[in-house]
Amino acid sequence: MNRRHLITAVCALLIIATPALTSCKRNAKKAAEEPVAEETEVEEDLDAQYAKDLLSKGTAAPEFILKTPDDKEVSLKDFQGKYVVLDFWASWCPDCRKDAPEVKALWEKYGEKIAFVGVSFDTEKEKWVDYITENGLGWCHVSPLAKWKETQVSQDYKVNWIPSMYLIDPEGKVVFGTVMISKLATELEAISK
Repeated sequence: MNRRHLITAVCALLIIATPALTSCKRNAKKAAEEPVAEETEVEEDLDAQYAKDLLSKGTAAPEFILKTPDDKEVSLKDFQGKYVVLDFWASWCPDCRKDAPEVKALWEKYGEKIAFVGVSFDTEKEKWVDYITENGLGWCHVSPLAKWKETQVSQDYKVNWIPSMYLIDPEGKVVFGTVMISKLATELEAISK
């Protein structure tokens, strides 16, 4: 093959390959974007899967009386007239630990206008209190100090997954329930405007 044939062959390959390379570049870009979409779908599925049994909007929030770490009784009625975030969690729960800094940030941002109540499913008081103290979780915390699915509060609020969060309106009705801290953040921003 002489030099002229070689140049012609290379040019022909470039002409043929250019659309394929462009297509590959587009497909690579599309593939890079797809995991984000899939991750969002998975995140949405978590709420669809785990929050579907939570109390629906407009339902009267069930009353409870539970004790704080210093053995004072706290009732949901104590917060009547305010919006209330009920955060069902436990110090042994990895997802709860992951969300704790975000719950803390929301409390720091909205805590003057919105009451935050952490309802723990810890069974060991010392571990519960230590986690609250070590992480500076300064809002109201209560617990039945009993196994999660055996508690009346978990049954009343239909908590099948933790963390689960509710927003209760000033009249004591459920605004919404979720297992996703991002949805709670969006809702709190909306009611704080």
